[in-house]
Amino acid sequence: MKIIDGGITAPRDFLAQGVCAQIKNHTKKDVGVIYSKFTCSAAGVFTTNKVKAACVDLSSVHLSDGQAQAIIVNSGNANACNGIQGFADAQLMADYCAEILDILPRDVIVASTGVIGVPLPMAQVTRGIMEVCQSLSGQGSAAVAEAIMTTDLAPKEIAVEIILQGIPVRIAGIAKGSGMIHPNMATMLAFITTDAAVSSHCLSQLIKESADISYNMISVDRDTSTNDMAIILANGQAGNPIIKDPGSEDYKLFKEALDFVNTTLAKKIARDGEGAKHLIEIRVLNAADEKTARMIGRSISSSNLTKAAVFGADANWGRMLAAAGYSGADFDPYTVDIYLGEEKVAEDGMGLPFNETRAKQALEEDTVVITVDLKAGPYQATAWGCDLTYEYVRINADYRS
Repeated sequence: MKIIDGGITAPRDFLAQGVCAQIKNHTKKDVGVIYSKFTCSAAGVFTTNKVKAACVDLSSVHLSDGQAQAIIVNSGNANACNGIQGFADAQLMADYCAEILDILPRDVIVASTGVIGVPLPMAQVTRGIMEVCQSLSGQGSAAVAEAIMTTDLAPKEIAVEIILQGIPVRIAGIAKGSGMIHPNMATMLAFITTDAAVSSHCLSQLIKESADISYNMISVDRDTSTNDMAIILANGQAGNPIIKDPGSEDYKLFKEALDFVNTTLAKKIARDGEGAKHLIEIRVLNAADEKTARMIGRSISSSNLTKAAVFGADANWGRMLAAAGYSGADFDPYTVDIYLGEEKVAEDGMGLPFNETRAKQALEEDTVVITVDLKAGPYQATAWGCDLTYEYVRINADYRS
């Protein structure tokens, strides 16, 4: 596998673009489209929040047949909690995009992100859809990556190439997310394209499994958005034999690359947490089962006290063990060792004399690595988060303004 340039349009026959429709800001790109010249196998995972944006419900229906050809997305407005009008506006976005691109409305996935409870300014949105659909480009990845940003400090994109039975296959993705990040998919958005031929059944399994170890293992602020979704489109234009057997070698190789793409994007989201100074990586080792490892890692990555300790470079390992304890996982706290970087700070659930300077230095790294060794079995998991800073409060205190 090699990392390549091109972003979301690196796979064959995908186009994209992003434009400024002035939904919330008069200078920022805020409407984007990702389009395949050919109908794709498609699958997705969505927020499990009971309060769902209109686009989530509509896109779930549109994906029920396992195919799609375009994604229309806007930022600056979540189109959530807008009642019947919100659903009508989401449908209009799909209909208008489909009309311009000469495809079926049910083959258009709709996504929105931004402020909740404010009606979409449809005059600006439709004008943006017209402009973006008429300017689609094979070099449009950066523009659409920018168009989906809200409080993000940087766009997030990645593309890779792998070889399946001698044939080059490309997988690429873009994502947004900075605050309101605590996905439970069964406000983050991720869109993946590939020119591989993959059955819709396999694609559905792949995105669910991949989301579980990537997007569902990050936390910025313990808030699960109304709009979370991760969508994958596969147009088959690479010409590889179709991947339709989850037990095949091609499935395994494709999954490894897809997991790399999604994990890379997930880490970029966590690192870009609102006001964050550090990416936190929690490695849970030697668990009795994978579920236990994931629950503990996710609990520690979500702990506000752990996040604050990292912000202050305070080696308060007890907060990490406490977060493991309330995770709901079944483990023996009296066998747990904890490391900050390479510095061992606790053994068998008890504190050790440790070098405060080395522990502090570990907490001052750009990526802070916390290792929790359960010494109970062969399983492991990794979770990601970020520190909690004064800036996070400032950003979210005036988000609507």
